Order: sequence, then C-alpha cells, then structure tokens
Amino acid sequence: MEHRRDSRQELFGDPFTVPSFSIDSSPTVVGSPASPLHHRPGYQRISSLGEVDTQYHGSDWPRLEEADVGETMSGRGLAIESFGHQRVSSIPRVPVGSKGSPITSGSADLLLSPPSNWKDFREDIVDDRESQYHGSDPSAKHETFIADADTERLTSRTRVSTMGSHAPPGSEAPLHCTSNQNIYQGRGNWLAVTILILAIYSTVFSCIWVLMAIIRPRYGHRITSTGSLPPGTASLITALFAKSIELSFVSVFVAFLGQVLSRRALVKKSKGITIAEMSMRSWIMQPGTMITHWESVRYAGGTFLGVIALTAALLSSTYTSASDALVSPKLRFGNTESRLIYGRVATSFANPFYIQDHCQTPIIKATDPEHFGQTCIQIEHAGQAYHNYMQYLATWTDNIGSGNGSVDLNTRPPPTGMLYDNTTVQGSWIDVQNMTDVSNKYGRRVNNVSMAMPHGGVFQAVRDPINNIMQPQDLSGLGEYYVEASVPSPKINVLCASVTEDEIAPLVYSKWPDADPLNASLWPNEYDLPTTPSWLNATAVDDLFGFGEKYDRRPPVFPKIPLPYNTVLNASYVADAIYLLATSPNSDLLMCSLSASLTPQCSTTYHASMSGGSLNSRCDAANSLAYGKSQPKATSGIRSTDWINVASEWAMSISLGAGISDGQASNARLLTQLIPTSNALNPSLPSIAEALAVLAGCTLLISSQDSPFIHYWNYSSTVVTLKIPQLQGFNATLRSQDYASGGVQRWQGIFYIPLVLVFVTNVFCLVYFIIRGGLVTDFIEPQNLFALSVNSPPSQSLAGSCGGGPEKEQFRATWYINLDGEHVFIENGDEPPIRMRKVSKPISDFERMDSPIASTYKRLSKKSSSLL
Repeated sequence: MEHRRDSRQELFGDPFTVPSFSIDSSPTVVGSPASPLHHRPGYQRISSLGEVDTQYHGSDWPRLEEADVGETMSGRGLAIESFGHQRVSSIPRVPVGSKGSPITSGSADLLLSPPSNWKDFREDIVDDRESQYHGSDPSAKHETFIADADTERLTSRTRVSTMGSHAPPGSEAPLHCTSNQNIYQGRGNWLAVTILILAIYSTVFSCIWVLMAIIRPRYGHRITSTGSLPPGTASLITALFAKSIELSFVSVFVAFLGQVLSRRALVKKSKGITIAEMSMRSWIMQPGTMITHWESVRYAGGTFLGVIALTAALLSSTYTSASDALVSPKLRFGNTESRLIYGRVATSFANPFYIQDHCQTPIIKATDPEHFGQTCIQIEHAGQAYHNYMQYLATWTDNIGSGNGSVDLNTRPPPTGMLYDNTTVQGSWIDVQNMTDVSNKYGRRVNNVSMAMPHGGVFQAVRDPINNIMQPQDLSGLGEYYVEASVPSPKINVLCASVTEDEIAPLVYSKWPDADPLNASLWPNEYDLPTTPSWLNATAVDDLFGFGEKYDRRPPVFPKIPLPYNTVLNASYVADAIYLLATSPNSDLLMCSLSASLTPQCSTTYHASMSGGSLNSRCDAANSLAYGKSQPKATSGIRSTDWINVASEWAMSISLGAGISDGQASNARLLTQLIPTSNALNPSLPSIAEALAVLAGCTLLISSQDSPFIHYWNYSSTVVTLKIPQLQGFNATLRSQDYASGGVQRWQGIFYIPLVLVFVTNVFCLVYFIIRGGLVTDFIEPQNLFALSVNSPPSQSLAGSCGGGPEKEQFRATWYINLDGEHVFIENGDEPPIRMRKVSKPISDFERMDSPIASTYKRLSKKSSSLL
C-alpha cells in the first residue's frame, strides 16, 4: 500500500498544487483534447465488442489491476473527455517507463480539474472510435493509457458515449438495435395457450372451492381412519389443490396485470405507466414488498388498478388459509336428521330365563345345572346396583356440601347407572307427587316416587352396521354422535308408607294365631301359607297399595317384624310387585312396594364418543319424540309380571331379606336411616323410596336389552325368546360428526370473501384473455424490463436514482413504450422524444414497407386507452 501511495503521489502530485508534467515525470498520463469541465456527456453504446481495436490484445499488453485503478481514482478525478467535434492525433508510442520519451505540446492536452471540483468527475479511458466515421486511417486512432512506473503495466479501457436527450449540440444520437421478435404474439402462441389453460384451471377449481364452501358436503364413510381415504390424506390433497389454485391465480393475474400495463404503455393516447404501477407485480408475488417498498403503494395504491392489485395481493396471501378453514375436511356436526333406526329383538321385556342364559360366567350349566344362572345374575345385580347406588350417594354428598338441597323431586339428584362399564346412564323422576299432599290425604307418611330409565336396547341398535352410523373409532377416536329414539322407557314405581305394628299384623306370619315357630332356613317353602283365591285379611293400607279383591291383587306376607336397621321381603307370590318391610332406627315401620312397567312418556337419548357414552331418558312434557307421540295408543302403567322374577333375584343379592335372621346388613342399615321422619322430603337426605329406585335401576336396563322397541310383545305369545333376532325399526333423530367441508366456527365465515373474490377475479381474467386473444410482450417482467431499459436512452426524470433507486415524485413519472424503426425503447412522457441514430445505408423499396413489428406497434398504439 505504501508503494501504491507513492505511485499515486507521483501521478497526481499534491492535491492542492498543480504538478508540473514534464517528460521526466512518472507516471505519465497522455490525454485527449478536453470537453467542457462541467458537462456530463452521454454514453454511446457499441453494437459489438468485435469493433474494439484489438491491436494490443496480445501477450505484450500488460493490464492494470482493478484495485490499483480504484485506489488511484479515489479522491481525485480527471475531466471526462469529449470527442464529438475534434479529430484526435495519434502519438508516437515508446516503451513504457522510458524517461526520454519525446512528447510534444501538440500531441495532447493534459487536463486537471480544480481542487474544489475533483469529486465531480471520474476518469474515462476511451478508445476513440470517431476516426472510423471521419475516414481517418488506422494510424490516426488514439487511445488513452495509464502507465505505472512501478509495475510497467498498461491498460486500455474502451467506452463509447451515448448522448441523452439533453446532449450538447452536434452530439451523435445513440445507436439503435433491431428487435428479433414481434411485440405481439397470436392466440396460438405457447405462452398465450399456457396462460389460457392456467386461467381455465384456476377458474374451474376456484368455482368448485366456492361451491364446496357454500354447500359444505359431508363425506361420510368416504373419509374414515379405517377406509381407503384417511383424514390426513384428504387434508393433504385439499391443501395441494388449494395451493395449485393460488399459484395459478397469481400467475394469471400477474399476466393480466402485465398485459394491461404493457398495452397502456403502447397506447399513445393513454396516461402511460409509472414506476409505482410497475411495482404492482411485486405486491402480488412478494407481498412483503408492500411494507419494505411502501413508496410504490403510496403512489399507486389509490388508483383503480392499484386497488385491484392490492386486493389480489391480499387474496393470494389468504387463499390457502381460507381453503383450510372452509373447504378442507374437518370433523363437524351435521344437521339433526329424522330417520328410522333398526334394532334386533330377541326376547320380551324382563325375561328372567333369557337374562340368566346370557349372564357371563365361567361356570357352565353342566357344573351347576340348577343354580348357575341364578348365581351369576345375582352377582351381576349386586355389582351394578351397588355401583349405581354409590354414584348416587356421592352426588348427594356433593349437593349437601354445596348447600344445594331441595324438597322438590324434580330438582333433586337424578338416578344414575352404568352400562357396559363405559356408558353412564341417567334416569328421570316422573309422575312427581307432592309428599306433603299425599301424606295428608292418607293420614300417614307416604313416599311415592316413579323413575324412568332409558331403553337399554338403543345402545346396541345404534352400533348395528345396518344403520350405517359412523362410530368414534371410525374417525380416529374423535367422532361423536347423538341419537334420540322414540321408544318406550322402563319405569319403576316405589311406594312407601308408614304403618303401625297393629296395622301390618294381618300380613306378618309370626303375628298370626297358631303360627309355627319361624325358621329362616325353612322359610317359606316349609310353611303352610294361604294360596289363591284367598285374599287374606284386610288392612288399613289396602286402598293405598291396591290390595284385595277390589283391586284383584293379593297382599304380601312377611315372616316377621324386623328389628331396627333391618328389612324383610314378602314370601308369598304376588303377580306384579315385590314388597319390603323395614324398621327405622326409632322403631317406626315402613312398608314399600316395587313394580315395573313400560311408559310412553319418555324417549331415550344416546351420546357416543371415544371416551365413552351416555344413555339418558328424556321425559319432559315438550318432548316431541316421546314414545307416546309416535304411538298415541300406547298404554301406560301396566305392570310387568316377569319383572318380579328379576327383582326377586336382585333383592336377594343386595340383602334386602336378611332381616329374617336379624342379619343387620349394611345396605338395610343405610336404607332404614333414609326413612322420612316427617310428611315432607328431607332436603339434606334422599328418601328410602328414591334409594330403592336407584338400586333397582340396573334391573330395568338388563330387562330392556334385546327387548322390543314397542310397548308390547308382537310375536307369538308362546314364544318369548327368538332363536334368530329380528330387526325392528323405531323413529329417531340423528346428529352425527363426520368429515365435511365448511367452517366449524361462525367467525370463519369471513373467509368466504377471498374464496369468492378469487373466483370472480379468475372469471374476469379468463374473459379478458379470451377477448384479447394474443399477448403483447409483458414489459413488466424483470427480464423484459431490463432488456428494454438497457436499450433505451437515459432520462433526466430519473436523475440521481442510479444508486439508491427512484424516490418521491420519480414514482409518478409517466413512461411510454416507443418504436424507432424496429427498435423498441421506453421513454419518459414529459421529455422530448428521442430518435435513435441509424447507420446510413441504401434503402430498398421492400425495406420502405412497414416491418411486422412496426405494423403491430401502429395498430396497438392507436387503440383507445383502457379504463384500467
């Protein structure tokens, strides 16, 4: 670097003193006659590098490295040479570095800018080609050399000037080039065909996308995790098509934008185009440029075409998101549909033999032929009854802790249950009576409750493949559905009334005269009990419970009066109910009857999900799907005579009869503590009638499985079990989840805007290209714009923009595409027109005719200006 600084100091001398350039000075600069100091000349382009003098392109032409030249030029500059009006003399060439080189004062003039103007100029090393146009011989050529005394290298730089529109008088006009292609391509051009195909594709599929978003088709079994098209694949395919629509839309709209701007630039009577409008292409292809180059948006965003381009940029940025929100398949609930659902019927309601035969136990009938079924069903009853009971008591505990107790049965905790270990069951309290009113009517505490449970057969029916209902496992465990079935619901009535020992004595065997001593192990089979048609003795509660010949119902017979905290069951056969006698902790007696029937007041609802399901009864008065609405003639309150056989096994399994031996069973102890002590319900405790109903709820679920979905047995009365289950339909509503197009949240409806606007824009662009037919050259494309710019003269309207780009009002300058002969160039509309210099040569008659490109330009430039 020190060596280079010495060389530059020898070349330029002190910056504040004018050096003396003598023959012995080193290095030596040989210059051409100077042009005016403050004029910046234009630059003339040469058509081929082959015209540059190659005399010194041999191995003996040393080159000055760019770094040396750059450092030499920094800080100081020589005046730019002009040779438009002078003939330059050649100088004798001598070996570089020779101190005795003869130089005359007439050979060249050495120019140096004043110190204050050094930075206003830069060094131009020009190969003088003017001698060719003035007829001088090769010896008259002049080249400028820079000689480095230290490196002994020479370099010659060639530059041909092109004069701008403000060139000094007498300057040569810039040379023009001839376009190899026409500026207009017909309808059959491959580019026009490609754009038309893209426009058709984008229009058709964007239309399909809009229709899918509006119609929101459901795909049902076509998209399932177990089918041929998994949900993930369906989403990927949708995303790929959406991306292809977006890309084709961008391509078509950019082509449309280029055609509009290019045609406007060609039309002489139009308003031309601006740099800001040229930037619209980037808005769409690179939306971020609207932020990084906001000036173009400022000057062009408010125009009609600018608004369309901004909208298209926004649409292209949000289209895939809109497609994902409104078209991509997603799990979604459909509308509630009314339909027939079919279930399989194999037995009548509460068939004890069918229930025992289908109880799952490893003990086979051959091992215990008499009691294997009875043993199994009692274990099942006990397990389900106690589970349901504990869930019910836990709910009561939570309510008491939160202070939500109530004396209104409608607002007290509902009965609960469990089915198949993964389906929660909830019943309903129906036929609700005010305990105080009923107690006052009969002059004793009367606790009368009725409970309806859902039909247990609905669970199997909705899973039957014949109904074609999508199950959660078909949707990767994410699906759900709701079914409400118009079927009868099993119902249990529990009627409890306080009695005295004297009132109940006619029904207690140990109180009868001449009664044998009671032996629990022999009761009741070894005792002589009255049989039908004996109606036994009358009691004070016959009308309340419906005993006697008047009601065609025999009263029960109890073995004894139980001790406190104990319960006993009736021993005699009663056709339609089982009875329980309990003694409270304060020795109050309570007799309860339990009976079952089918009620048309309710419907059964089922909700399925991967985590489990819920089976509920719905018994409100406004229920339009109540079984009574489907079957107005359905009877209510007809007690099931088969159910008492099921209930007897249930009662034995939960130790309700243990009081005969003073068993002090835990369940009996808890039940007796729930006996009401007043004529009103206790807001802090369930009543014994409510508790018994919940305990017996499991018998209703078991009894209704595989039973008819109507209120009677519509097969042979002699056959209560079908070897081959038969299909039976029932009215129902179904609301299910499956994969469907359409938004899942209301706010996603905003994405309809980009879907619709993209389709409308595609239609507009397609119509435009069909009407226009062929294409003009898109001069807004970077490669075309670059080629056009470098072959166009400079413009004063963009002065100062060569380093940092256009700014402020330069974005608003109007530009037109012009034609000179067959040369296409762009010029500013506010400056005088420029004519490109042509090499003089004879013109034939054929050449005097308009060329194809000239004819095309004349036709396009005379069209009326587009509104865009």
